[in-house]
Amino acid sequence: MDNIIEVSGITKRYGDFVAVDSLSFSIGKGEVFGLLGPNGAGKSTTILVLMGLTEPNSGKLSVCGIDPIRNPIQVKKKVGYLPEDVGFYEDYSGLENLVFTARLNGITKSDARIKALQLMDKVGLSEEKNKKVGKYSRGMRQRLGLADVLIKNPEVIILDEPTIGIDPSGVKEFLEQIVELSRKERITVLFSSHLLHQVQQVCDRVGIFVKGRLLAEGNIENLSKHLFSDRNCLIEGEIESISSESKVNNRTADDLQQELQRMEGVIKVTIKDSYFFIEAVTDITANVSRYIISLGFGLTYLKKKVFGLDEIYHRYFQDSAPV
Repeated sequence: MDNIIEVSGITKRYGDFVAVDSLSFSIGKGEVFGLLGPNGAGKSTTILVLMGLTEPNSGKLSVCGIDPIRNPIQVKKKVGYLPEDVGFYEDYSGLENLVFTARLNGITKSDARIKALQLMDKVGLSEEKNKKVGKYSRGMRQRLGLADVLIKNPEVIILDEPTIGIDPSGVKEFLEQIVELSRKERITVLFSSHLLHQVQQVCDRVGIFVKGRLLAEGNIENLSKHLFSDRNCLIEGEIESISSESKVNNRTADDLQQELQRMEGVIKVTIKDSYFFIEAVTDITANVSRYIISLGFGLTYLKKKVFGLDEIYHRYFQDSAPV
């Protein structure tokens, strides 16, 4: 995968305060990368550096093969930026705002209107294209902001807390559009947020940012394996039509519990109604499946617990907390 963004050892200080501390990461073409951390972690400062809006004290970086420190204007031609609160001319319609942005980017008047109409349709605002932006809802403004970003055909989109204040249905539509841009148009996306569930929905990889430092980066599965390698494997499943009294091949739920408990690597088995929960020293999901079926029980579902971004994030905070 070709890297569109390369950051190596970037540090940014404001007086004695270190906003970004020895930051290094890379983002590939068409990838959605989540920059995850609480407010004040250094995410916005990182974005300012990437956009060439502030200079780091040390380190090197490249965006679309361009050094933002030396050529900030060239970078801005390649990168679209959507902040938490997008500014528009309130007395202009959505369409008029888009055409204005297109003209600023050197697009002819006729082409600007055609492209603006296409983008209004793409972000689901066709019916509101002639409405004054001052009457747009928060979600509509953010969708218009996305169209505004796309009007110059960027290679990279940077989203800084873009879903704050949007209703759940609007968030869902917005996130789906981000994924579509990445998958179909190969646009690279840097998604900065503190909302864990949204980052988990759309990002290929995440970087966990705490106090100006990138503590970890990777996809959720690999981060989970690394962080929770000391945890026992947790397996849960459901047996078809069984209760404490009913029998399958002359075996009750209690008999099944005892059988499972005797399996190699099993620490603890709990059965409640038709559901069972197994704690084991290693992943024995496949063995459990085969064994239950061999005993004549119908297996409705079986899955291994995967630690999600919420657990990963809080584990890093726990491990990085001052003693």
